[in-house]
Amino acid sequence: MKGLVIKNTGSWYTVLTDDGQALPCKVKGNFRVRQTNLRATNPVAVGDRVSIELTADAGAQQTAFITNIEDRRNYIIRKSVNQSRQSHIIAANVDQAALVVTVDFPQTSTTFIDRFLASAEAYRVPVLLLFNKTDILGPAARELQADLINLYQSIGYQCIAISAVSGEGLSELLPLLHHRITLFSGNSGVGKSTLLNRLVPGLNLRTAEISEAHNTGMHTTTFSEMIPLPCPANDTANGSGSATAIGDSWLIDTPGIKGFGTFDMEPEEICGYFRDIFDVAQHCRFSNCTHTHEPGCAVEEALANGTIAPSRYESYLSMLADKDENKYREAF
Repeated sequence: MKGLVIKNTGSWYTVLTDDGQALPCKVKGNFRVRQTNLRATNPVAVGDRVSIELTADAGAQQTAFITNIEDRRNYIIRKSVNQSRQSHIIAANVDQAALVVTVDFPQTSTTFIDRFLASAEAYRVPVLLLFNKTDILGPAARELQADLINLYQSIGYQCIAISAVSGEGLSELLPLLHHRITLFSGNSGVGKSTLLNRLVPGLNLRTAEISEAHNTGMHTTTFSEMIPLPCPANDTANGSGSATAIGDSWLIDTPGIKGFGTFDMEPEEICGYFRDIFDVAQHCRFSNCTHTHEPGCAVEEALANGTIAPSRYESYLSMLADKDENKYREAF
């Protein structure tokens, strides 16, 4: 029997089978042994297509064992919180990722944004940048948000200014979510749960206020889950005209994260995951230029003349330094 992993609580998984059953599943003991080459703390992730075996003991509710994972077409991965030499797969087989960020209440750092974007580039996942809480921003914060949107749009990323509370920008966002599997991610406190509640009426995910003392968010989502996005009433692409029918549109809710440690990237690869830096780097004098000290470096020249944003270059340098395994462990 085959199905889709739609929920991961850490010890149990919910698999939506191809015949429409939602079954609680565990991983067989020898499965973890066979999957050690993944170097992941979670060998099964939300979005995985899996094979399952029903348990022989049919109690009040049928359960099953996950026995195999089908090949993934992509995934989003980060360094494990507690084990720096292992990874944590946030989600697999996604069509795009929506990174929810805020310029205030709390402030999302450009380093976090750039690390997420670089990891998504490495695993071929398109990213939407959603700038939330526009309804409560003062003039200075609005100007900063406009500057960041201009920066990332100039690099080639689609950016939308939204408000999960007022609904601003959601009419532009919704069409981009239909007929796609979209991972939602972001720092704690950026309003991801509020946004998902707005997109899926009746969802009622738990939300929390940010800490006024530290302007930081608090975790409300504690596990990853795929949520079906209702189809528009006039949408017949999936064979249904119902406004509540489950089709091929899914939103993946994930716990908020404080930092994004990159995993399994060699220093010479990192430049290729920064679109703006990579484009300029083709003109460096040396093909193996690290863009840190070499003569004839086109990247350093572009940084000096303002073609490359200092924040992007600083993020690039921070990822070069990630070979220090303990550098980011306290950031999570």
